[in-house]
Amino acid sequence: MNAINRTVVVTGVGATTPLGGDSATTWEGLLAGRSGVRALTEEWAADLPVRMAAVAAVDPADVLPRPVARRLDRSAQFALLAAREAWADAGFSARAGEDESVDPTRLGTVIASGIGGVTTLLDQYDVLREKGARRVSPHTVPMLMPNSPAANVGLEVGAQAGVHTPVSACASGAEAVGYAAEMIRTGRADVVVAGGTEAAIHPLPIAAFGNMMAMSKQNDEPERASRPYDTARDGFVLGEGSGVVVLESAEHAARRGARVYCELLGQGLSSDAHHIAQPEPSGRGIAAAVESLMENTDLKPEQLFHLNAHATSTPLGDIAEIKALRRVLGDDVDHVAVSATKSMTGHLLGGAGGIETVATALALYHRVAPPTINIENLDPEVDADVVRDEPRELPGGTIAAINNSFGFGGHNVVLAMRTI
Repeated sequence: MNAINRTVVVTGVGATTPLGGDSATTWEGLLAGRSGVRALTEEWAADLPVRMAAVAAVDPADVLPRPVARRLDRSAQFALLAAREAWADAGFSARAGEDESVDPTRLGTVIASGIGGVTTLLDQYDVLREKGARRVSPHTVPMLMPNSPAANVGLEVGAQAGVHTPVSACASGAEAVGYAAEMIRTGRADVVVAGGTEAAIHPLPIAAFGNMMAMSKQNDEPERASRPYDTARDGFVLGEGSGVVVLESAEHAARRGARVYCELLGQGLSSDAHHIAQPEPSGRGIAAAVESLMENTDLKPEQLFHLNAHATSTPLGDIAEIKALRRVLGDDVDHVAVSATKSMTGHLLGGAGGIETVATALALYHRVAPPTINIENLDPEVDADVVRDEPRELPGGTIAAINNSFGFGGHNVVLAMRTI
């Protein structure tokens, strides 16, 4: 199997998010403009600078059997549920090998997390300190490993072509999808289960993000706190959950008669070399990633009609992204319907690229762009066509969309998808 430059398509989607426990409910919530953010009323949150988060709508521990759940960090629990949905949605009935339509040696898994099993690490340290070494769970290391979600999804589906975990902060989920596409394009695999997951709603990460002035402190109105592009935006709202897609070579999908959501054209990558946490304000690095995408695919600017923006609701980041697109695409940006879905889901860190890949694939498949909520006063520097409050129909014909993800450290990942 020495094929190169094969066409990659999306054949399955799965998600568990602050808007719903599956992709259908999440998609309905996005189109309805529903916020998944709530106040944190737990005792541990009372003294935190930020007392709100976009908590998952369905607790994975309520869905998974207890023996399974207790051996998995919450991040891996989310990933397993999203992957199971995506696997079934793609039309696979069992593990590779048992389902004869997929060869396990041609199946891969790429699931990313920006932070990994942080709640396991912190909780087990508390156990060690309060109860002693003998009470620390023997499952701790397999649970806290950043590659634990990928490994457990790989075990679930029987993947033998490779199990991978790119870690690039908030760009991790998108980088996972891009890496998966390259596995197929270059002939390493026929099918790859890919996406991102995160579960970091815990006092320490919240205090740390809050003290570095990255998170919104609009605690009095949690559902309105995530407000990309609004003049009053003051930081992101932490979310949790997972988004997973099944990618296949077009030939493999056609052989088994699979339903195809869209084509995944490829990715553009770059790094800012500017600051460990602050975005490069002119958007230079982001523009380089978009240029890389255009150079390495047959995507034409005039085909672009939708953007699922990174747009975390930070003062600098939201503007830098729009500047970058305008720099590369020029006036073609004017017909791009921009959706900032973090206004509803919050920011899932390493899981963001996963659920936003799912949202972008569904936007193309259904030809509708989700709205951006909570914009009362649009920042005049946002020189773009932002979809506000209500979803918007996308045009017919062959159209494309891009999904942007950027992370601390200056990581920039831009994914492109196109209708079939």
